Amino acid sequence: MKIWATLIFLAISGVAFAQLAKPIQFREETFDFGSLKEDGGPAMHEFLFTNNSGRPIKILSVVASCGCTTPSWSKEVVAAGKTGYIQASYNPKGRPGYFNKSLTVTTDLDPTPIILQIKGQVEVQGTAASATGFQVSNGAWKLKTGSFNLGKVFLQDEDATRDFPIINGGAKAIAYDKYVGPAYIRVEVTPKTIQPGERGNVRIVYNGKLKNQYGFHSDNVEILTDDELGPNKSFSVYATLEDNFRNIKPEDLARAPQMKLQMSSFDMGRIHPNQSATREVSVVNTGKKELEIRALQGNCVCVSVSAERNKLKPGESTQVRIDFNPGDRKGNQTKAIMLYTNDPQNPVQRVTFTAFVE
Repeated sequence: MKIWATLIFLAISGVAFAQLAKPIQFREETFDFGSLKEDGGPAMHEFLFTNNSGRPIKILSVVASCGCTTPSWSKEVVAAGKTGYIQASYNPKGRPGYFNKSLTVTTDLDPTPIILQIKGQVEVQGTAASATGFQVSNGAWKLKTGSFNLGKVFLQDEDATRDFPIINGGAKAIAYDKYVGPAYIRVEVTPKTIQPGERGNVRIVYNGKLKNQYGFHSDNVEILTDDELGPNKSFSVYATLEDNFRNIKPEDLARAPQMKLQMSSFDMGRIHPNQSATREVSVVNTGKKELEIRALQGNCVCVSVSAERNKLKPGESTQVRIDFNPGDRKGNQTKAIMLYTNDPQNPVQRVTFTAFVE
């Protein structure tokens, strides 16, 4: 009986492993550097992966989301069952505060890219305010950028926090008064009075649970100060909201829905201005539970997208309709749509298309 029980356990374990294993299995897809010193030099992390696809694969490209991140990778073919790597080197020089950068990995196995992420917090020693990289002015405030980009925010998060350094580039102290913005965004400025030449910080706290909308969003906040050169400082706040599946249990992952796209890119061909073009893309649920298409979003007002059905049982499929109206746009066009689902392995998938407007 013990022998049979052991054999049954091994068989079940093998099936579970086969269900959980990805064709390209990374040991982790997100790495947190923690705290880095701004003058400490580049920090490097190596993402290791195993080729579980059953055939040799080759990494075609790795594209970083920022020039501050330098990628390198296994240039040779990775045989079945062997291990390869993606290296990410992040340079914190001139980039104080929180960072969250991505690496888009494309292989010859699947046109759908793999997204890796690095994040951390760059600390500045002392209060000396070097103006290196602070090229944007808003009144006497000097900033790295003219807007606040929070990157990915989870809908389940009650508070997602990002810090943005500032410098008082004026000749007088600047005192912070209050801010005006939507209910799901909170602004904190420290210190409340920044002396000439000193560094301060703007903290943006974004409540994804309160916002409760998928996809990319742009909002505006106004920071009120006594800055003589510009007391009312207006900033755009960008965030991309999606579900958080990071803590899903292995047994739940094995029974989860899986979304499979018919294609991840296509060409609509040549079209005339103000003439709509339409294409349908098939979506299949290849998982074990019901798949929910929770949101569809185009990256342009010229793109509209809809699905025949938003809920698919295992094995079912539906058509996602993409309409492109270029308006007065001309020449080569590249647009995209994002699909947000309850597939925990790939909760957000992207479809891109090209067109030439005559």
